[in-house]
Amino acid sequence: MERRLTQQGYTFELDPNQAQHVQLAKSVGASRYVYNWGLAESQTAYELTGKRPKHRELKARLVELKKGDCPWLYEVSAHIGQQALVDLERAFNRFFKGLKGQGPKSGFPRFKRKGERDSARFYEVSLEDKHLRLPNVGRVRLKESCRERGFEGRVLSATIRRRADRWFVSLCVERERELCGPKPIKRLRDVVGVDLGLKAEAVIYDGETTRVVDPPQPLRKSLNKLRRLDRQLARKQKGSANREKAKLRRARLHYRISCQRQDHLHQLSSSLARTKSVIVLEDLHVRGMIKNRHLALSIGDAGFGELRRQLAYKTDWYGATLVIADRFYPSSKTCSACGCIKDQLSLSERVYECDACGFSIDRDENAAINLRRLGLSAAELPVDRRDVTPAERKALAPALAAEVKPASLNQEASVSPRSRRGTQRRDERLAGAVTSWA
Repeated sequence: MERRLTQQGYTFELDPNQAQHVQLAKSVGASRYVYNWGLAESQTAYELTGKRPKHRELKARLVELKKGDCPWLYEVSAHIGQQALVDLERAFNRFFKGLKGQGPKSGFPRFKRKGERDSARFYEVSLEDKHLRLPNVGRVRLKESCRERGFEGRVLSATIRRRADRWFVSLCVERERELCGPKPIKRLRDVVGVDLGLKAEAVIYDGETTRVVDPPQPLRKSLNKLRRLDRQLARKQKGSANREKAKLRRARLHYRISCQRQDHLHQLSSSLARTKSVIVLEDLHVRGMIKNRHLALSIGDAGFGELRRQLAYKTDWYGATLVIADRFYPSSKTCSACGCIKDQLSLSERVYECDACGFSIDRDENAAINLRRLGLSAAELPVDRRDVTPAERKALAPALAAEVKPASLNQEASVSPRSRRGTQRRDERLAGAVTSWA
């Protein structure tokens, strides 16, 4: 099987000693300082001259800054300050591309605060089985070995992060992976429609059975404890040691909530990408949906965007096909039995009832069936193998007739008049049923 070079990320938790803990804190602090310094220099230059300094100019000024006002920047790796300016340049490029309509909209770069998403990027790192050697930090122990994680490949860079007073490293690795071609559709169960929601996080229909995935709701289940920790934090005096302890307790709870959500989404996405050939999802406008203050907490807790992100790269790994339905595709309003589309369908209507044929079904299951039908059409299967509604089958009757192999003269002669009359009556009943559904 053909293999190709790909970039993949591995995350390990670090177990630093006290001296390494101090050095790691200096590294993320230096990265934050250089980023904020570059942003301030860019704003000042733009106000005076109307132009933003280029990346090369900022790198030259950074060398002068180290020699003059900030000699303590020499205590950390030189890559940290340079990569902080690279991140700033990427932030500006995203912002300007969003203004020009050449990419997704992104806000203007903001100053970083201490304790919020602290990170720093290293190069020229070496990895052992249970240790990682970082420049100016030393040989740091890992909490799990590379053999346990099945690590393989060449390390390109290492990004350290601090979260809830725990240190993690994300390794960008270049490795060879088997190039999986598109999975063949051997059975119609290999094509699934996935309807995402809040009452049921995912309703998965494969043509035979409907699987309902209940939402784990890690944030909602921990909401009372989180509110209690917030009240405790509000009572503490600013700048005191007790306030720092309260902040750490709250951060640990947030970290636990995010781990529970990520574990659930990874299990769901991996099971779909490994076992199915075609997966159909809706293109949900999560940013607009979350503006509803009554549903914002549940929508954010579900992680719709993260599930789609994971399915995007896992389907590429395992050879599955991810089909994204159009944002305005009426999967919930369309009757899965006759194909009629409702004009209005409120969010409170949990049971879909068709006005044309009287068909009644759960709203989410109806949407999953329609999404799967869209996937069958996208897979370009023969017409006779597609799951179509009676109205669609009537429209596709010429195509079905063209795909049927004509009988030979000997076969026609062998058919008795009685069987011909039975076949004719059966065809008349089917035609009448199609007409009544349509």
